[in-house]
Amino acid sequence: MSRSRIFRKGTDGMEVVLQTCVNAFVASGFFALTAVGLVLIFGVMGIVNFAHGELFMVGAYTVWFFYSKSGWPFYLAVLAAFVIVMLIGLLMERGLFRPMRDNPLGGLINSIGVLFILQVLAIKIGGLGLMKHIPPAFPGVIQIVEGVTLSKQRLAALIVASSLLLFIWLFLTRTKLGWALRATAQDREAAALQGISINRISMLAMALGAGSAGVAGALMAPLTRVQPYMGHSVIIAAFIVTIVGGLGSLSGSILAAILYAFFHTFVTTYYGGIIATILGLLIMLVVLIIKPTGLMGTQTTE
Repeated sequence: MSRSRIFRKGTDGMEVVLQTCVNAFVASGFFALTAVGLVLIFGVMGIVNFAHGELFMVGAYTVWFFYSKSGWPFYLAVLAAFVIVMLIGLLMERGLFRPMRDNPLGGLINSIGVLFILQVLAIKIGGLGLMKHIPPAFPGVIQIVEGVTLSKQRLAALIVASSLLLFIWLFLTRTKLGWALRATAQDREAAALQGISINRISMLAMALGAGSAGVAGALMAPLTRVQPYMGHSVIIAAFIVTIVGGLGSLSGSILAAILYAFFHTFVTTYYGGIIATILGLLIMLVVLIIKPTGLMGTQTTE
C-alpha cells in the first residue's frame, strides 16, 4: 500500500471521528432536554413517568401535522408542540398523578396506560406504516472543517435546546418559584410546612417536564423517523441518563447526557444502534451497583 493511500485512510478515519463528535454534541442537547423533564417530574412528585417518551412523540407528531401537512411556520409548530404536550402533562398530573401522590406504583401504572393511549391516538391520526416525512425548515449544511459538516437544521435545533436548558436552569436558580420547586423536590413535607403549595408546584414541574419533552420531539422531528413507537428508544435513553446522572440531580443529568450522547453516537457509528443501547443499559447497571445514587446524586435518609 502506497504512502498516499495510508495517509488518505488515516484522514478518512479522522473525519469520521470528528463528524461523530459533532453529531454526539448535537445529540447531547436532546438527551439532556428529555432527561431534565423526567428528573423534574420524578423529583417533585416521586413518580416515574413511563409515558415521557410518548410526550416526545406527540411533540414530533405536532410538528408533522402543523408544519409538514398544514403549512405552518416551523417555529409556530414547535410552539404548538410545547403548548399541546404541556397541556397533556397538566391533565396527567391533575387526573392521574395527583390522586396517586402517596402511591408511586399506582402512578407508574397510570403512566403506562397513558403510553398506550397516546400510541393509539398517533396511529389513528397518522396511520401505521410509512414514516412521516418532515422537510427541514433550515436546509443546507455548514462545513466545519474539510469532510466534517453540520446541517443548519441540527444547528438551529441545538441552539433552541440549549437556550431552553439555560432558561430552566436560570428559572430554578434565580426565581422564587424555582426555589420552591427545588425545595419541594428535596423535602416535600418541609416545603409544605413553609407554606409552599405542593399542588401548584407539581403542576409547574409537570408543565416544564412535559413541555421540555414536547419541544425536544418537535426539534428532532425533521431529523429522525417519526412514527408511533419512536418514544421507546427515547424513554430508554432518558432513564439511562437520569439514573447515571443521579435521580433528582439536574446537573448530573446534563453531565450524563453529554457522556451518554458521545458513547451512544460512537458505538452506533461503529457497531450499530442496538449494540449501543445494550451497552448503555449495562453501564447503567454497573453504575447502580457501584454508586446507586448516580454520578451526582445524594443519599437520602429517612
